Amino acid sequence: MPDTPGPNHFDELFRQNDDPWGFRSRWYEARKRALTVACLPTRRYARGYEPGCANGELSAQLAERCERLLVSDVSARAVALARERLAALAHVEVVQAHLPADWPEGGFDLIAISELGYFVDAASLDAIAAQARAALLPGGTVLACHWRRPIRGCALDGDAVHERLARGLGLPVLCELREADFVLHVWSSDPRSVAEREGFDW
Repeated sequence: MPDTPGPNHFDELFRQNDDPWGFRSRWYEARKRALTVACLPTRRYARGYEPGCANGELSAQLAERCERLLVSDVSARAVALARERLAALAHVEVVQAHLPADWPEGGFDLIAISELGYFVDAASLDAIAAQARAALLPGGTVLACHWRRPIRGCALDGDAVHERLARGLGLPVLCELREADFVLHVWSSDPRSVAEREGFDW
């Protein structure tokens, strides 16, 4: 597999199995999703974006926190599966997009980049970070979560992905979680903690 697998690779992956990473069946994935949404510092977001949505399992949970949510994937088959998974959620839009070329227009107060960064090359990842920073509305949140162990055919692991994202975003870190398997970061242009945002005073 090349360093940057393209749409055909993922189309074939999803044709062979509509849940190739076990998002629906594995406790690891369910727990990771729960931790991911729990780390978001804001209760509700006006407009969110999740690139690399795969079959829409994380999208369904992000949708509970967003007034509007746009999700995308490079694979036409994944887009079809995500549309089926999210069909009952009228405030969610699913599109096919190849980043960084197809970054969507408009601003977002939540951008969730999950399990995507090692499937693009370093220059594209840097471009995605710059696009996310430019599209982030004041006080908005960027969340990233990635597998830390080596991935066959990919030049970057999760730690390297997050190092590049951190440099490209240039935002304060609100949350950092590292386990043996994955790393999760939350960045925001609003550096206040969740308690501070609520005006809590000891």
